[in-house]
Amino acid sequence: MKKQNILLRLFSIVFIFALLCLPVYAQVQSSIDIKNIELYPGGMAFGAKIISNGLTVVKFTEKQGKDASSAYSAGVREGDIITKINDNSINSIEDFVKQVDKNGGNKMKMTVMRNSSEMDFYVTPKYSENDGKYKTGIWVKDSTSGIGTITYINPKTNGFGGLGHAICDSSTGKPVPLSHGSVMDVSINGVIKGQAGTAGELKGTFQQRKIGTLTKNTPCGVFGLLSYGSFQCPEGLMKICPKEEVKEGEAYIWTTLDSGKPQKYKILISSIDATNNNTKNFRIKVVDEELLQKSGGIVQGMSGSPIIQDGRLVGAVTHVLINDPTQGYGIFIENMLNEMPSILL
Repeated sequence: MKKQNILLRLFSIVFIFALLCLPVYAQVQSSIDIKNIELYPGGMAFGAKIISNGLTVVKFTEKQGKDASSAYSAGVREGDIITKINDNSINSIEDFVKQVDKNGGNKMKMTVMRNSSEMDFYVTPKYSENDGKYKTGIWVKDSTSGIGTITYINPKTNGFGGLGHAICDSSTGKPVPLSHGSVMDVSINGVIKGQAGTAGELKGTFQQRKIGTLTKNTPCGVFGLLSYGSFQCPEGLMKICPKEEVKEGEAYIWTTLDSGKPQKYKILISSIDATNNNTKNFRIKVVDEELLQKSGGIVQGMSGSPIIQDGRLVGAVTHVLINDPTQGYGIFIENMLNEMPSILL
């Protein structure tokens, strides 16, 4: 009987604890319920500076013959991310040079990431008579920068999402693995118009003012935290449009060209695929005469421009069709929010 009373009390305690936890759980769930999220639409240009997690191999000095790169001969390839040498972490070009110098002409273990897989290669540096040093015969890169557009800002956290696609290395075309990054103020001072076969581009200058930090670089966009007061959003808070409710027809975007602030331009949405989880969820066509006159349509740097339909935030501009710069693709806002760190939601 005594044993039964103890078990009954234990059951009661667990049950009461579960009841007390229910409101907290419900609150967490409702905070990420897409129908209850309200965001400020963006359209403001920003500069991104990314320091990569490891070094990206961009090219080799030689691939064949007596002067062939020892790293290439060992199996290292363009696009590989060097993370370690002899199990020592590599986070900068200075780290890399230091480890190679320290190793001398001895065989060393070079650890790289290739397509999300870690691989080890054994590289024996060659002595360079010209430089008087041992070298591996590769060119590496530890940082990337570029201009994009903010899609939205969460007023609760000042977290933001932008671009609608990953920041990729210009040499390899692969997403840059983010170690840390900065959001910088930029001035857009010109536009190179897009033409069939040639993508246009926003021309801008990085300012000295840092206005935030980047925390995540994903296939569906970049995310981070802005300093309060960094930007003046062009419209008030908006609800999210679920992807099932996006429809073909008229919409508009906010984007910054040479005026220094976001401007509103008309587009048309078509070819919607609600089952698609990547960055090309629907087609867009620029029909605004002013935007067509200024840029020819969609240009590099406009990625992330928020798309709004019937007073709700639908998604962001992501890609341009090279053969027709008046057309491109958009990503569902849901896909971006699914990749955003929960602490910023």
